[in-house]
Amino acid sequence: MRKRILALAFAFIFAVLGVGALTTAMITYQKPLMAVAEITTSETRLVQQRLKNWGYYTGSVDGIYGSKTRSAVTKFQRVNGLKVDGIVGPETAAAIGFSIQNDSASASNNDLYLLAKCVYAEARGESYVGQVAVAAVILNRVESEKFPNTIAGVIYQPYAFTAVSDGQINLEPDQTAYNAARDALNGWDPTYGSLYYYNPATATSSWIWSRKTVVTIGKHVFAI
Repeated sequence: MRKRILALAFAFIFAVLGVGALTTAMITYQKPLMAVAEITTSETRLVQQRLKNWGYYTGSVDGIYGSKTRSAVTKFQRVNGLKVDGIVGPETAAAIGFSIQNDSASASNNDLYLLAKCVYAEARGESYVGQVAVAAVILNRVESEKFPNTIAGVIYQPYAFTAVSDGQINLEPDQTAYNAARDALNGWDPTYGSLYYYNPATATSSWIWSRKTVVTIGKHVFAI
């Protein structure tokens, strides 16, 4: 029924205003791209708490930059004469009362993006700690003499990650994956230096089972 109503609406526009208006209407109807925050989990909690105190936000202070947080940021930006994009960039952060951490101090934007992609592809069904743990393993490998010394080198090392082999690495990461990547880059390592992880329900390599287990988080065993 909804599709039929939309089709009739477009037909009416076409009949009254012509092809140009129909094209414009179709473009306008496309689903907008989701804005991605530039902030860490702890900074997101700060934003949520302050916007909650000021009456812009009514959700939980959970550090997840979801639709409610984005909507509250948008309202705050509109009221305070800021660029209305739903993103907590430097200007919006300053208006809320803090400075955004500089990602370039620990990794380039490309490194952050790639790390978030791998986290999303490998562990999007895991808890937040489990996602940080996957990012931490990648960074531990970068620091190890046994592996390539760049994030890209580690992730794209042949046969290192299932998500690269099956193409899931090409999925776009969500905000949780970005936050997990940033937290790992900022030094959080729930794996205590682990270099490997695997799902014991699906792992078939006898070699991986021989590694010393450090900790189990969700469905993943983390090992050295």
